Amino acid sequence: MPKRVYIETTIPSFYHNVRTEPEMVARMNWTREWWDRHRVGYDVVSSTAVLDELTARPHPRQREKLALLASVPLLDVDEEIVEIVEVYQARRVMPRDPVGDALHLALASYYSCDILLTWNCVHLANANKFEHIRRVNVLLGLHVPLLLTPLELIESV
Repeated sequence: MPKRVYIETTIPSFYHNVRTEPEMVARMNWTREWWDRHRVGYDVVSSTAVLDELTARPHPRQREKLALLASVPLLDVDEEIVEIVEVYQARRVMPRDPVGDALHLALASYYSCDILLTWNCVHLANANKFEHIRRVNVLLGLHVPLLLTPLELIESV
């Protein structure tokens, strides 16, 4: 059975990156490599929260970013998810502002995704935060997804 991967907002954003700094171009290339060559080996999902973030304000290549997710099943945000977000914030797992990071973690955890795929290395794909996230998820009886970047998934293939 393929692993279930939750696609967070930074993935379509980096796939259609327009910045020219070497680190941004490298992340774009790794994202495209994973999406175009390795994604087929996974059960990929995203959420209405990602679409909300991508449509919140105009930005370069917005339509292309949304189109990338057109065939990806979307997970719903319901009251239980909102309650998990509140616990994450109260326990300082995630910052109060923005809610996005806590929301993505709550969705990936609640829906038992194996991996939360992101380029957010401050609040999500951060080894220093993982143990705190794990402890809170265990207390809540939630699954603990791996928090990885596309580069890490390419290297594991």
